[in-house]
Amino acid sequence: MSQEWPRVGVFLCDCRGEVGSAVDLEELAEFAKRLRDVALVRAMDNACQMSGREQIAEAIEAGGLNRVVIAGCPARRYQSVFASVMRDAGLNPNLLERVNLLGEVAWVHQNNGRDAPLRLRHEHAIAADAKAKELLAMAVAGARMDQAVDCVAHELSQRALVIGGGVSGMTAALNLAEMGHAVDLVERSDSLGGQFRKLQYTLTGEDPVAFLENLIEAVESHDLIDIYREAEIEGVDGWVGEFQTSVVAASLTAEGEKRVLDHGAIIVATGGREVAPAEYLYGEDPRVVTQRELDAMLDAGKGSPAGADELPAGSVVMIQCVGSREPERPYCSRVCCTKAVTNALRIKEQFPERGVFVLYREMRTYGFREDAYREARDRGVAFLRYELPDKPQVTADDGTLTIRLREPVTGEEVEIPAGLLVLSVGIEPNDAQRVAAALDVPLDKNGFFQEEYPKMRPLDFTKRGIYVCGLAHSPRFSEEAIVQAEGAAMRAAALLAQEKLKAPVAPAYVVERLCSACGQCVEVCPYGARVLEPGAHTAEVIEVLCQGCGACIVACPNKASRRLGAEVPSVYRMLESIAPLRS
Repeated sequence: MSQEWPRVGVFLCDCRGEVGSAVDLEELAEFAKRLRDVALVRAMDNACQMSGREQIAEAIEAGGLNRVVIAGCPARRYQSVFASVMRDAGLNPNLLERVNLLGEVAWVHQNNGRDAPLRLRHEHAIAADAKAKELLAMAVAGARMDQAVDCVAHELSQRALVIGGGVSGMTAALNLAEMGHAVDLVERSDSLGGQFRKLQYTLTGEDPVAFLENLIEAVESHDLIDIYREAEIEGVDGWVGEFQTSVVAASLTAEGEKRVLDHGAIIVATGGREVAPAEYLYGEDPRVVTQRELDAMLDAGKGSPAGADELPAGSVVMIQCVGSREPERPYCSRVCCTKAVTNALRIKEQFPERGVFVLYREMRTYGFREDAYREARDRGVAFLRYELPDKPQVTADDGTLTIRLREPVTGEEVEIPAGLLVLSVGIEPNDAQRVAAALDVPLDKNGFFQEEYPKMRPLDFTKRGIYVCGLAHSPRFSEEAIVQAEGAAMRAAALLAQEKLKAPVAPAYVVERLCSACGQCVEVCPYGARVLEPGAHTAEVIEVLCQGCGACIVACPNKASRRLGAEVPSVYRMLESIAPLRS
């Protein structure tokens, strides 16, 4: 069909009246009919709706169209929808061109409305109509030059690799296994569970110990999950659908054995850990503990590090943001304030007469956890604010801990004698640098794994086929980590469900006779889709990784890098199409 004489169909979408409020669609339709090789022009209310898509498919078949231009909404989510319409009509999706009349015309020229002054309305109307004609002329010219492109399909391994055996990693592995995908679960310690093992109590009263035991049992007993304990990721080769990961597992042999695992997708769930405090006499005085240590003391019924039957005499003081939200670790660890409020309530429940003081910079009990903060205040827990320049000072005199701070509202110094000082410390990532280097994926400025885009692709890396969840991504509550792990598993399952893997767009290619093997295209490719093997005379393209961004085309000094479906003559033809409109 690419060799047939072009018969272009132009479909103008009003986008629920938004485009028509700025552009004269009747005039634009008459203009489109005069463009070369346009066989059909049709205006519609909503091309993206089911009825609109059916109209397009019927018009393609009835009019014998072999090129299509849809002008209206540019939303990315409709790209696959219109591609399906093209396939159903017997056309290659690369014979479709889209024009952004909504974002580049209607929204830019919103003053072309009835409420605008007449002069301003007239000026915007002229500009909007002229711009719409230029965009449409270029799209039609490009469509006339479009060629059908069929990307090479690659084999896709149906196995997945999960790095990290904490609650996030186990949740992701179990979800994938229950969907029928074999999973290799790599854990660097000798036991599963990660940080969740140290969680004994939750604000909602659920039993985390029983939950973890059930999860571990389900993972260990599943036939599709292979577990490698005391194992490390040494290196990762290949690309999406064809990864080969070298794993060194001390549990395989006495000396350790390297094993290469083949898999199609990777989920990173390396977790995080509690920051070790280096201030407030921690490690020097046994009465200075962390929230996690206090949690264990309360659960074990110890009451104190010395093993007494109750907490040391005196008040309990908690200091928030220890080692967090400071220059060396500027982020909020999210869980610390809730943990402090939870333990304060537990102390008030077991020892109602004890004074409990929480020294904070800002209390951040996220979501409905705010109710627990209110309850703590109602039960008599005192919350005192401090600012970073005037951090609390801790001294141990005559067997008593004394905490001094300056209250920022009154400016007065407050002195609190305490029997126990509890530090709310933050969360930092687990050995993320080494794993990131092996996977060739980025870390953010705080050392956590950096997703491709926080809103559009929050679980994906720029490198296709690799996903992230849990504390490896950022500090979060356990229930949030579990939900994120389920999401990462679904992303991986959607990839593995394909029998074969094709490039998502028309990829770039190399004209070998023009390539000088300079390597500039390899340096600028953000997706790792360009390679230049040692001694090779030309660069190569890994099609399944290419996203068609065109960076390599811009960087190539010899015009050896090109993209299927977007050849240089096509671009020139699009530019030439608007010359008569500007003369």
